[in-house]
Amino acid sequence: METLDDLKIFTGNAHPALAQSVCDSIGIPLGKCEVFEFSNENIFVRILENVRQRDVFIIQPFSSPVNKNIIELLIMIDAAKRASAGRITAVVPYYAYGRTDKKDQPRVPITARLIADLLTVAGANRLMAVDFHAAQIQGFFNIPVDELTALYLLSDYFRNKKIKDLVVVATDIGISKRARDFAARLKAPLAIMEKRRLDNAGHTETLNVIGDVKGKVALTVDDEIDTAGSLTNTVTALLERGATAVYSCCTHPVFSGPAIKRIAASPVKEVIVTDTLPLAGNKKLDKMTVLSIAPLVGEAIHRIHTGQSVGALFQPGE
Repeated sequence: METLDDLKIFTGNAHPALAQSVCDSIGIPLGKCEVFEFSNENIFVRILENVRQRDVFIIQPFSSPVNKNIIELLIMIDAAKRASAGRITAVVPYYAYGRTDKKDQPRVPITARLIADLLTVAGANRLMAVDFHAAQIQGFFNIPVDELTALYLLSDYFRNKKIKDLVVVATDIGISKRARDFAARLKAPLAIMEKRRLDNAGHTETLNVIGDVKGKVALTVDDEIDTAGSLTNTVTALLERGATAVYSCCTHPVFSGPAIKRIAASPVKEVIVTDTLPLAGNKKLDKMTVLSIAPLVGEAIHRIHTGQSVGALFQPGE
């Protein structure tokens, strides 16, 4: 029987339920630590067990409150480093600031790169994430990066539904490659929404639908749903162009601001997401399905710890 005594998994306050599910999938207990905020808003971390020369994984998606959860992770990494951990892997299922991956306006930062530098300087030896907003974020790190994808989890869900006359729709041109892979797995045609971002507040305008959706069931694919403005505009545009029904899926259910009200009022038939981010009761709807990413993250952690291929997880037959 394989022993995993030198594998330790810890979590901050961002998503302890996911961390517990990951540990359950591997068959090890969740590591004990204290992570709390003093009255002056300073964050305190204390690891409550020996991690000297252990393989340490810290699970912390950058969920709301984003900036606090980033700082929590940085301090936890520093604590593990100063406790002489053998290797520290930051497991960030949702990497916030991913949209700020380039200078697309004068005098703006590249915050996705800044966060990468902070994690590295804090002492992370490796990063694991799920579906970056932009592929080039991997190149912002000078440490190994394992990017997992929920594409197979989500596409298998729809393959089991056996929907006839399905067309996969990329919500914008930027995600068309991922949507093409999604469509290939479902043996369905691909359509692409052409949209324009109007400002920095997240407002978008749908300009055109590239592809045939008339008389078909449309399935929109995106990496995240934030305020759901783009989602509702896309659903309306697809129905106006003859789609008989619209499903939507994404990896990261950010659901900020008016998102839940917009989804509830939208004619979208079902929204399928994963649990990379915690979903409180007020962020759940009857027409929403949440798939667990924990078995995938758990298997990836196990493979990294035992020196096996992570890429093989996404190879045919694996």
